Amino acid sequence: MPEVICTTVYQFPELSNAAKEKARGWYRELGLHDDWWDAVYEDFERVCEILGIRLKTTPVRLMGGGTRAKPCIWFSGFWSQGDGACFEGYWSHAKGAAARIRDYAPTDATLNGIADRLQAIQRRNFYQLAAEVSHSGRYHHEYTMSVNVTRDSPTWQPPTEDAEEIVTETLRDLVRWLYRQLEAEYEHLTSDEIIEEGIIVNEYTFTEAGRRFG
Repeated sequence: MPEVICTTVYQFPELSNAAKEKARGWYRELGLHDDWWDAVYEDFERVCEILGIRLKTTPVRLMGGGTRAKPCIWFSGFWSQGDGACFEGYWSHAKGAAARIRDYAPTDATLNGIADRLQAIQRRNFYQLAAEVSHSGRYHHEYTMSVNVTRDSPTWQPPTEDAEEIVTETLRDLVRWLYRQLEAEYEHLTSDEIIEEGIIVNEYTFTEAGRRFG
């Protein structure tokens, strides 16, 4: 025989601290929305453009049947040894990059230093350096990127002896910077404050113990 059971439910602000913690844990388990990293990637793409990096792309199918070009940027994180970020692309001299990166990110000492190092090595090679960045393997971190540095000299001069090492390490520093931005964004989106905002906006209700109701 059917029974009618009455349950008192609560909005998040009405819960005890212990119940709130349980409710936050439930919401975290739902996971972040797809492509939560899009804004970080867009910022990175703009930084690359300023620094003279043209990212390689790969075609991605759209739901409507077409395709779009997706930049070759990858990451894994944020808990395991071997986590990190990487990309594929082509780098060449970008006139005024050091000044432009300061206009774009005036307080970011890391980006400013990266731009300065790339400009300095270009200057020593008469602005003739270029590099191709490729990824290999199933992991995604800075050491899965290989950097091939060449010099477009009309007199066939090779790159200076330090060119490949400096360019390689500087581009690895760039993806280390990217990884830190991704990690910061993830920590922000999974913070108690943002989790609570999501619960309240969606008007979820809970039992007194903090268990999701319905």
